[in-house]
Amino acid sequence: MSPEQFFELMIKELEVHTEMQPYYKFLGNQSSWHFRRNYFLQRLRYIKKQLVDSPDADKYRKDLSIWDCGCGYGTTCLFLAMNGIKTFGTTLEFYFETINKRKEYWSKYGDTSLFTFTYENLFDNKPAANSYDWIIVQDTLHHLEPINDALKIFNESLRKGGRILSIEENGNNIIQRIKLYKYRGNKRIITFYDEKLKKDILIGNENIRSLASWDTLFKNNGFSIPDNTVQYVRYYLPYQYKNADPEKLLQQEEQIQSTKGFRREYLFFGLNFIAQKN
Repeated sequence: MSPEQFFELMIKELEVHTEMQPYYKFLGNQSSWHFRRNYFLQRLRYIKKQLVDSPDADKYRKDLSIWDCGCGYGTTCLFLAMNGIKTFGTTLEFYFETINKRKEYWSKYGDTSLFTFTYENLFDNKPAANSYDWIIVQDTLHHLEPINDALKIFNESLRKGGRILSIEENGNNIIQRIKLYKYRGNKRIITFYDEKLKKDILIGNENIRSLASWDTLFKNNGFSIPDNTVQYVRYYLPYQYKNADPEKLLQQEEQIQSTKGFRREYLFFGLNFIAQKN
C-alpha cells in the first residue's frame, strides 16, 4: 500500500474515530490541508523508502524484527502492516486504548495481526540484547531522558548492523525555537506522574535538538549517521500554500534541502535520519 493510498483511507478513518481528529487536524481548517498532507506524506515516504522499498524488503517481511518505540496511535506500525511488515510498538500515550479500534478498522485492508503493542516505559522493560534489526523513533527521541541511557539501551537491543530510523523536529528551526522557549523556557527536562504505571517518569520537555547535537550523542553511544540518510522536510509555512501548487512546493523543498546552508539548517521544521550501530 502506498503512502497516498494509506492517507486516503486514514482520512475516512478519522470520520469514524473522531477522537483522533484534534491530533491529526486534517478535518479542521481547510486552508492548511495541503500543508499538513505534504508533511504527513513526506514522513511516510521516508519510512517506505527505508523499509518497504529496501533491497531486503522480502527479508523484512519474513525475518526482521522491528520495534516502534513511542508508537502513539500506531499509525506507522499500521502502515507497515498494510505492507506485510511486522512491528512491535510501545507507548506511554493516554490514547493507547484507541489502537485496538484502529486495528479493527484497518483489518479490512491488510493483516493487522502483524502489529502488536504494549504500554510500557523504556527504562522499566529493557529489550533482550541483540533482539531488533530496526528501531523506529518518530517524534520520540526528544522525549527520552536520560537520553544517553536510552541510546545505550537501543545499542544493546540492536543486532549487528542494526539501525534506528528517526523522525524528529529540527532543533535549529528558528520559529520552533522561539515558540518552544515561550512554552517551556529552558526547562527542557521534567517529571510527570503516569496514572497507568503509578509512578513518576522523567521526560524531555519538547527537548528538540539539531542534527549536529544528535550526531554527537549517537557517536558517543556507538552509532553513526550516514549523510545520505539525512532529510530535511517542511520548509514552506501554511500561508504559502494559498493559491500555490502543493506538489510544486514539495519539489522546491526537496531541492532546497539537498544543499547545505542557512535555509536547510535553520528554516526547515522536520528532520529525518538513520543512525546505524557501529
